[in-house]
Amino acid sequence: MSAAYPALRLRRTRAHAWSRRLHAETVLTPADLIWPLFIVEGEGVEEPIASLPGVSRWSIDGIVARAKEARELGIPCVALFPNTPRELRTDDGREALNPGNLICRAIRALKDAVPDVGVLTDVALDPYTTHGHDGLVDAQGYVLNDATAEVLVGQALTQAEAGADIIAPSDMMDGRVGLIRDALEGAGRHNVQIMAYAAKYASGFYGPFRDAVGSRGLLKGDKRTYQMDPANAEEALREVAADLAEGADSVMVKPGLPYLDIILRVKSEFQVPVFAYQVSGEYAMIEAAAAAGAGDRDQLVLETLLAFKRAGCSGVLTYHAAHAARLLGG
Repeated sequence: MSAAYPALRLRRTRAHAWSRRLHAETVLTPADLIWPLFIVEGEGVEEPIASLPGVSRWSIDGIVARAKEARELGIPCVALFPNTPRELRTDDGREALNPGNLICRAIRALKDAVPDVGVLTDVALDPYTTHGHDGLVDAQGYVLNDATAEVLVGQALTQAEAGADIIAPSDMMDGRVGLIRDALEGAGRHNVQIMAYAAKYASGFYGPFRDAVGSRGLLKGDKRTYQMDPANAEEALREVAADLAEGADSVMVKPGLPYLDIILRVKSEFQVPVFAYQVSGEYAMIEAAAAAGAGDRDQLVLETLLAFKRAGCSGVLTYHAAHAARLLGG
């Protein structure tokens, strides 16, 4: 027979702060965080993003400063997202293949200045296209899978040659992970990791991100023919299995909090490194709640990040990374 009250008092271990720390089942540290950063052309530029209070676009010198800050705080990796000038956006997104484009220049600057901070780069065409889609579209507006995947391979190689440590395909095209892995191996880039956006849902939480990369208003139609239906869970497991079989080193679930069940199932099923992206809409809701006095910002930040760890995440991409690291004593 199991112990019963009063022999068992579960509150005993909660009575003191030291004891709560001692008995904590889940631990969150700055090393669990990846800091997404938005890049803009220029020098000495900081552009606050209205829909993401506290987040800015930075010119490359500012991105380098943020990476140095990440190193000081114990954050091991930053993720880069470019705001490509409108005049460089085309229907075919060819600026993604330019070795002198904004993100490649930022990668090289970071690896020169802060080589011990990891650099994760997004592979998709939406920051480079006039139509806002992640790939090439036909006359009916349908995103072409195989033709897009060929361009993504070139984009991944371009970023790897610039010095990217982790290639993160976010496009959700079928088969692109295997093609990118083969290309990286063929180019001798054996140690470049692939973090696949394996379960990326067609979500309503992405709006502020589109402001940040300058694609708000460009998107023609929606992304439901390639991003996942929020109703589906079993399909997420199939997506993850496919990406792992094709050579992904880790997988991502995006968004985060609305999909904690998917994170838990992926971790339980595959026992591989799983990451979550606490996306722009999630960040904005926390900031709005704190501004309205509906919750304590610091507590909300740490509690949500701890939830990802408890569900099985190895790490979290979050715009709160620097703030959380300071709270954690980084």
